[in-house]
Order: sequence, then C-alpha cells, then structure tokens
Amino acid sequence: MTTRLRPLVRSEWDRWYDRLELAFGGVAEAGEERRLWQDLTDPARSVGVWDGDECVGTAGSFAFRLTVPGGALVPAAGVTMVSVAATHRRRGILTSMMRRQLDDVRALGEPLAVLTASEPDIYGRFGYGTATHQLAVEIDSSRVRVAVPPGAEDVRLRFTDPAEGAQACERIYRDTIGSRPGMLARDEGWERLPLLDPPSGREGASPMQCVLAERDGEAVGYVRFHNKPHWTPEGPEGAVLVRHIDAAEPAVYAALWRFLCEIDLTTSVRSRNRPVDDPLLHLVSDVRRCGVRVRDSLYLRPVEVGAALGARAYLVPVDLVLDVEDAFCPWNTGRWRLSGGPEGAVCERTADAPDLALSVRELGAAYLGGVSLASLAGAGRVRELRAGALARASHAFGSAVAPWLPHGF
Repeated sequence: MTTRLRPLVRSEWDRWYDRLELAFGGVAEAGEERRLWQDLTDPARSVGVWDGDECVGTAGSFAFRLTVPGGALVPAAGVTMVSVAATHRRRGILTSMMRRQLDDVRALGEPLAVLTASEPDIYGRFGYGTATHQLAVEIDSSRVRVAVPPGAEDVRLRFTDPAEGAQACERIYRDTIGSRPGMLARDEGWERLPLLDPPSGREGASPMQCVLAERDGEAVGYVRFHNKPHWTPEGPEGAVLVRHIDAAEPAVYAALWRFLCEIDLTTSVRSRNRPVDDPLLHLVSDVRRCGVRVRDSLYLRPVEVGAALGARAYLVPVDLVLDVEDAFCPWNTGRWRLSGGPEGAVCERTADAPDLALSVRELGAAYLGGVSLASLAGAGRVRELRAGALARASHAFGSAVAPWLPHGF
C-alpha cells in the first residue's frame, strides 16, 4: 500500500478535517468551531497524506508571533491539526509530515516551532521540549478569602455581553502580551477564538458571561466565565468556571478574583490555565484549599538555532559556546557561540571549544526561561564541559516571570 503526502487543497478541507475529527474520537465539533478553524487554516501551511482517495494523515501550522524573554515578538510556526488514521499507524506517516513541515518552516524563515501535545511522549523525538507549564486551581470559595491591595475599591465591575465587550477585552489582552514570554499575538481572525462558546464546552454550565472592570470609565480588566448551578439537600454548591481573566494592574486583578469568589449560590471557583507564578497564589487566604495542580503546556523547538537564540534577551551578560545535537534537523548540529545580555544577543557558528553540550530538545525547553538548564543537567540531559558554565548559562536563560501560553491552537 502506498501513500502520498502533498499540500492541502482548500476544496478538500472538509474531508481533511473530518479525518482529524475521527482521529480525535469522532465527535463532531460545533458548527461555529469548525467554521473558525476553516477560516484560520492556511492551505499553503497544511499537508495531507492520502491513500488513494482517502485522507490518512493531517498536519498544519499557523503563522504566529510569540513573545520571548526581553519582550520581542518572534515569528513561530504554531503546529496544529496533526493526526494519523488508526488504520495507518507505524508506517512513518507522522515522521514524513514532521519532516516536510520543519523544512517548510525553515524555508519561511520562522526560527521557532511550537505546539501543544495531545500525548507528551510523541514530539520529543522531533526536537520539541516542554517550554511552559500551566496552573489549574479549584478554590473552595466557601472558605477562602481573596485579599485586595489598595486601589481595588475604586474599580467598578459591570456585566456586559461577551460580544459587545470583545473589543475592550482584546485591547487589554494585547497590552499584556509583551509582559510574559510564551504569549501569542492574536492577529486578524484570532479575536474570535475567545468568544467561542459551544454548549459542548460548557460542562453543563451557563453560556459565557463577561464582567468588565473599569476605572474612570475605561476598561482596565475583564473576566469571562460560566456559572454552573448545583443544589444539594444542604443548599447551593454551584461552581464558577473561569475561561479568561486579564487586568492592567494588580488591584484590578485582585478585584476580579474577589468578585468570582463571592458570587452568590456558589462554593467553588475553577480555572484550568493560569501561569505557574500567578499572583492569585498570594491573594488567597488558604492556598491549600485551592486544589493547585501543574501540567505541561507549550512545546517548543528551535528551527534555526542561531536565529532563535539571537532573537531573545538574557537576564545577565552571557558568552558561551553550545555544542548542539539535532538529529532531525541536522543544519542545527554543531557549535554555536552565544553572546548577549538584557539588550539582545548574537548567536553564530564557531569552532571554539564548547562550554555546554545539549540537544535541540533541551534548548527548546529552556528557551522561554521557564525550565532551567541546571534542572535539565540534573536529569543528565545537559552536560557541563567547562566548570562554572552551567550556573552562569542557567541564570542568563531565566525569565523574571514564568512563561505562559494563555490559550491553545
């Protein structure tokens, strides 16, 4: 049996996407979801593998700009819609799609590729490392209080229709992008993503609600959430399910969390995706009653090592030689001298003796500053070749705030 990999033709999108849905369980998405992904799909960045007239493999990417340490927005391919038919596993289809995709991304001049993994053990062999993590909380709001700093009492909260408040919410989100590595600039069309609200995604809760936080008539924060009523013989035990929350300043952020935890007839507040260093952890009166959990989120791989390392800034001055191994993208293999600091960096080929040895996977994990090189060395995945180089490099690669991916793709 032979298969053929080729670029996606727009007229084939429905058949291509049907195959993707089948690979992820066969449950059809709501019409509004499907229309959004169809509008956002770029056939030129998408491939299919065909066995005769049957699509048996899918893969695509979005053209993103990703915030990196130092605040720059760097072009990155957002790898997405990857699937292989259950009837065609273990035939090299995934490898062939990853090969084609990374070659194409390199040709486009995008130094990074990023993805969220349905199964974490799949993408390491293609050079992707876990670059960000996300925090989930389930606050027992019947027993936990939220402290607010000065200025919170000046914040006015009001309900608005999610669509009517979308422009203000998007402006607030846009203003926060440069503050944290891992965040994505939402270009045209992507502002529709936060407003998706199919009943299948509500967990039995209400349609999405939106509250704007205002000061002097200007929107300075917002929260989108669902209210999930629940009654027991003892009384109401409803849950608040947080979708998105952003604020321009600490007092506004605290005021929004206090509001969520004081909604009548509810006893819990749940959020699935916050930064691991979220200030919320310092606002609650009892963090043990907040059900804190951490899991992997964004996976990253440098497509062009020199361009990727030269695109970000570093916490402290750094000058070291990295001996990089990259079996899947051999153009990255070899020695690279990284010189830079808080104002920027340059990374170029060199024949000098190396200070550290690592694979491109570890470089991807450490790239946004959320995973330390020292931690990876402790797992035997980074080797120090010159005494003292590891500590200095680990410090330089760090970030003042934890990197975070605010939404999937």
